[in-house]
Amino acid sequence: MTYTVAALLGVALTVLLDLVLLRTRLLARKAFWVSYAIVVFFQLVTNGVLTGRGIVFYDGDVITGSSSAAGETPTLLGDGRVLFAPLEDLLFGFALVVQTLAWWVWWGRRLAR
Repeated sequence: MTYTVAALLGVALTVLLDLVLLRTRLLARKAFWVSYAIVVFFQLVTNGVLTGRGIVFYDGDVITGSSSAAGETPTLLGDGRVLFAPLEDLLFGFALVVQTLAWWVWWGRRLAR
């Protein structure tokens, strides 16, 4: 399974979890999207530093874009990257944030009863 397929599955399962299984409906709330914009900003800064400076490398065979050779700076924008970060990293980040919040809300509701 490629990183791309795993990321897309992670997003699909997360959306199902939020909207259907746990019914927290975080994705339907404006407050979520405003706070998520802040998270994405810092994710891009961190990921940009790690990938843009060559600290972290990705295999081009398993991501949407191509890989960069050791010591070579990856593409800033385009070729499956946003501010050096592979698109898949943004998808995984989305799934991680939404699942963390969805489970938090779900458990909070259950324990408040």
